[in-house]
Amino acid sequence: QVQPVESGGGSVQAGGSLSLSCEGNEFITGYYCLAWSRQAPGKEREGVATIDGNGRTRYIDSVKGRFIISKDNAKKTLNLQMNSLKPEDSGTYYCGACGTPPTGQGTQVFVSS
Repeated sequence: QVQPVESGGGSVQAGGSLSLSCEGNEFITGYYCLAWSRQAPGKEREGVATIDGNGRTRYIDSVKGRFIISKDNAKKTLNLQMNSLKPEDSGTYYCGACGTPPTGQGTQVFVSS
């Protein structure tokens, strides 16, 4: 399975949490750096968080302290725990290799105020 499959999106109220997951055996094990990105309607896609092969993580300022990116090598999944969600976090979330356009369908997140 080369193309990753994102899941876990949904609709929540502001302040709520969602846990996203990305599955894809070859994808998870084939790249040194993995990333979550998102795209809101009418806006450009933006990177949200990255994790490299040494476990180092990076986040954009707007999600620092609220989102946690992790990788489960045993389950071959890339995860994104999203807490204290805000309406501006709404969008379609994608997983992918760092610096490359995502190839999956994404999973939609909607946060109501």
